[in-house]
Amino acid sequence: LKLWLEEMRAIGTQTQITLHPCIQGWSGIAEWGGLPLAALIQLVRPHAGAKAVVFYSFSEGVDFSTGVAGGQYYDSLLLKDALNPLTLLAYEMNDQPLNHLHGAPLRLRVENQLGFKMVKWIQSIELVEDVRSTGKGEGGYSEDNEYFGELAGI
Repeated sequence: LKLWLEEMRAIGTQTQITLHPCIQGWSGIAEWGGLPLAALIQLVRPHAGAKAVVFYSFSEGVDFSTGVAGGQYYDSLLLKDALNPLTLLAYEMNDQPLNHLHGAPLRLRVENQLGFKMVKWIQSIELVEDVRSTGKGEGGYSEDNEYFGELAGI
């Protein structure tokens, strides 16, 4: 399925005000507007074997031990987290179109996960049976290269 941002907006917008706790020690509160990921998944109607959702970014990942960029940034969610009513594909922040700094054109908001799971600059989304088929098989760029655990729940 290929959707333009305008088509996603036409499906429906949900807004929510949430606290963003970052593992780097800061936090912020914002009102996010976007398409509930559950609505998109309903529209796509994945086959019964789909267990995870992979989000690919326009951005490259960075190896924080060396500071060198390398490879497309991506991350994944288990389907149960993707279907959480607070999980959004956000295209607005504080009643304004999302800006580049905050992840435009589209970013993931997963309110039951840590911030590094909230992929910015989303290019594409894929439903998969197993995250081991993606990247180095750990479920995301950070998990593949920095030994973050797949479960980053709050």
